[in-house]
Amino acid sequence: MDRSHPSVKMNRYLHPYILAGLVPAGFFILFYFYPLSGILVRSFFDGSGLNMIFLEQFLESKRMHRIIWFTVWQAGLSTLLTLMAALPCAFVMSHYQFRGKKLIKTIASIPFVLPAVVVAAALQACFGRHGALLGVTIDSPLALVLIAHLFYNFSVMLRMISGFWSSIQGRIKEAAIMLGAGPVAVFFHITLPLLKPVILASSALVFIFCFSSFGIILILGGPAMSTLEVEIYRQAAHLFNLPLASFLSLIQIGFTFSLMMVYTSFTRQTARFLPKAETAHLKEPEKPWEKGMIAASTGFILCLCLVPMLALVAKSLIHNGTLSFAFYRALFENTTGSVFYIPPVHAVQYSFLFAGAALVIALITGVCAAVFIRFCDRRIGSGWTRFFDPIFMLPLSTSAVTLGFGIIITLDRPPLNLRDSILLIPVAHALVGFPFVVRAILPALRAIPDRLDDAAAMLGASPLKIIQTVDLPLIAKALAAGAIFSFTISLGEFGATIFTARPETPTIPVAIYRFLGQPGAMNYGQAMAISTVLMVVTAIGFVMIENVRAENSEGF
Repeated sequence: MDRSHPSVKMNRYLHPYILAGLVPAGFFILFYFYPLSGILVRSFFDGSGLNMIFLEQFLESKRMHRIIWFTVWQAGLSTLLTLMAALPCAFVMSHYQFRGKKLIKTIASIPFVLPAVVVAAALQACFGRHGALLGVTIDSPLALVLIAHLFYNFSVMLRMISGFWSSIQGRIKEAAIMLGAGPVAVFFHITLPLLKPVILASSALVFIFCFSSFGIILILGGPAMSTLEVEIYRQAAHLFNLPLASFLSLIQIGFTFSLMMVYTSFTRQTARFLPKAETAHLKEPEKPWEKGMIAASTGFILCLCLVPMLALVAKSLIHNGTLSFAFYRALFENTTGSVFYIPPVHAVQYSFLFAGAALVIALITGVCAAVFIRFCDRRIGSGWTRFFDPIFMLPLSTSAVTLGFGIIITLDRPPLNLRDSILLIPVAHALVGFPFVVRAILPALRAIPDRLDDAAAMLGASPLKIIQTVDLPLIAKALAAGAIFSFTISLGEFGATIFTARPETPTIPVAIYRFLGQPGAMNYGQAMAISTVLMVVTAIGFVMIENVRAENSEGF
């Protein structure tokens, strides 16, 4: 056949992009869908066939019913508290320009990117039984959990609501006032209806995070407090009741998928109602009550977000009532004298090793996924994009505990016997970080004009050459942001790691959890010290992302 024939050119054009799509598809089939199907099989079948005894255990257990009810209502209460705290601050951030605003927004955003074990350690440093820094001890585990969820998720609502609220200032409000509407009428009849979709979307997202909370509940809640996530871990790791743990995982998957559908529905409404042509109309505070609102909001944000982090640092530096680096030095020592003891510095080394491997895996698969979705946008049709884009986001709606549990019970026999392999941890971490990489890279790819690629093709460049010489240099910042996202997420990942990590290869979050679960001032101090190290690294990563992320990013 003539090589100039259109079908030959089309095949030559299609093949690299189809191969790019096969990379994330294969990754998902092996490490996402196969483990989840393994959970389904383990729930209903054993070696002798269909086995439904777990269902009887679940239906007859009042404790299981209480766990599900507690999981739901604590998530609802946490979401309500977060909304009550974020809404007034979002008003200030969306209406006024003041000195230090960017710094305040950065401080407010850092808690969300912190690992859950670090958040738990910070709250213990503030209000825990080992001596509260501010002199206020909170003995109620539930109160600590609610405060931790508020601390952790506050920035989600603040950023989503304030960003949307800023965009609806201007001509809409001015037109209503010109027609005689007062400030109260404008708020209830115009602003609030426009804000409703983003309030519901952010509330749904925070509810999902609180519903699937694991590390915070496990560490702060204690043995008497359990959610679905914690119970899956206990049934699998402590009681070895794999059928019941698998069934609880199915319930968790059903809940989170349903909640994610609600969230995506609200986000579509947000996009439909958002007046994109509007620009933010921020003003300088002039009246005393305006300055008072700004002072109150910034003071609240600093107290909520900065004080626990400073308490964590302070606790790591105070030894026997004096300023000391003893806890940091102990991270490099065998304080027990046991030949089986692994110094915490090894956990730091393993964490960085795993994070580097996860970065490579997530970046390769994420770039391939983004390239394939962009190709579907421009050459095949938006229907393919609407199918594959949500598929690649599925790990966001699946708890890390469920993913780790599914991986450990399915990848345990040839040809995929990875249970004893050191590769299992970076693979699990890459799966968790993959959606963040795609969301960082895809908008930058979509921003590249078609004419650049078309011009390169007319000059004889192959699709692979176009990607290498045109696309990748233009998305360098997005690639850097995706890489940092993947690296920092891997460093702090706890839910999947607690299943996949071996005793001799702990990560930083696993080491923190072990230290917090052991008695003694030295163990507690080392937990504070290594938590501080992880917090600082994660915060630096977030600041770097904020500085290098492309302006059109859809990232988090």
